[in-house]
Amino acid sequence: MAHIEHTLEVAVPVRTAYDQWTQFEEFPRFMEGVKSVEQIDDERLHFRALIAGREESWTAEILEQQPDTRISWRSICGARNVGTVSFDKIDDVRCKVTLSLEYNPHGLVESVGDKLGFVSRRVQGDLLRFKKFIETRGTETGAWRGEVSHASSP
Repeated sequence: MAHIEHTLEVAVPVRTAYDQWTQFEEFPRFMEGVKSVEQIDDERLHFRALIAGREESWTAEILEQQPDTRISWRSICGARNVGTVSFDKIDDVRCKVTLSLEYNPHGLVESVGDKLGFVSRRVQGDLLRFKKFIETRGTETGAWRGEVSHASSP
């Protein structure tokens, strides 16, 4: 599996950044290639995305969700991936967001794209668009403060 990790500082309180990230159906507003996210229930999401010019879909299971701290997931069908987004308070008005992602490139085009750093740049761009989105708004579009915890978390 390929591994990517990017971190950036966001000029909003950690609660605001975390709460926005829990609004999974808003991901297409700042994640390039993500066409839709359907929240099936508190622990499952269905994604449709354009990857290397091809539409892919997958269902992800949330393994761990701790308010203002982290969200971890893994795909349970479709495009294989596992990841964690973590939130660290810097001060009352700034936080650090770190996205760690492991995935299996599928086919020649995705494998070459991965080797050339396309996926890493896309993830970094998604984080920058998230930063711009939440800093411009100054407040989250919604929030879910529940917790999820499974023993098999990454």
